[in-house]
Amino acid sequence: MEYYLNIGSNMGDRRDNLYRAVVALVAGNDRCAVSSIVESEPWGFDSTNRFMNLGMVLSSDMEPQEMLEHIHDIERGLGSASHRDERGGYVDRLVDIDIVAIDDLVIDTPTLQVPHPHLPKRDFFLRPMMELAPDWRHPVTGLTAAQMLEQLSGEQPL
Repeated sequence: MEYYLNIGSNMGDRRDNLYRAVVALVAGNDRCAVSSIVESEPWGFDSTNRFMNLGMVLSSDMEPQEMLEHIHDIERGLGSASHRDERGGYVDRLVDIDIVAIDDLVIDTPTLQVPHPHLPKRDFFLRPMMELAPDWRHPVTGLTAAQMLEQLSGEQPL
C-alpha cells in the first residue's frame, strides 16, 4: 500500500524532529519519498510556535490500523506527548504524524479516517501532497491536491 503521511513539528529543533521521524518511518519500508518543508501557522489552536511540515509517501505491507499504531509508537519514541489537551483541543508538539491518504482507500472508524478529514482545508497537507503525488485523486471528491489547494485560494491560509 502507498501511505501518504504528513509530519509536523512546532517545538524544539523542528527540522531535526522531522528528520528523526522520517528516519524512523523509512526503517523497513520498500520505497519512500519526502517533500519539501512547508512552514505554517498552527491550525486549530493558538500558539506563537510556527510549524514545519513535510509530506512523505511510503510503500508498506502494513495494514492501516497497524501503520497507525506504528506511527503512534514512533511519536512516543521521539518524545512527543499527546497532541490534545484535557478538553480535546490541539496543543504544541514535538512531532505529529498524520496518515493523509492510503492509495484510493476510504476508511471511517473511530480511530482512523482516511483520507484525512481535514485534507481539503490544510494548505500544509496539500502542498506536499501536490509535490509527491500530483496525479492522486481524493477517492470521494475526485479532486487532486492542486484542485483542492485552488479551492482554498481566496480563503484565509490554514
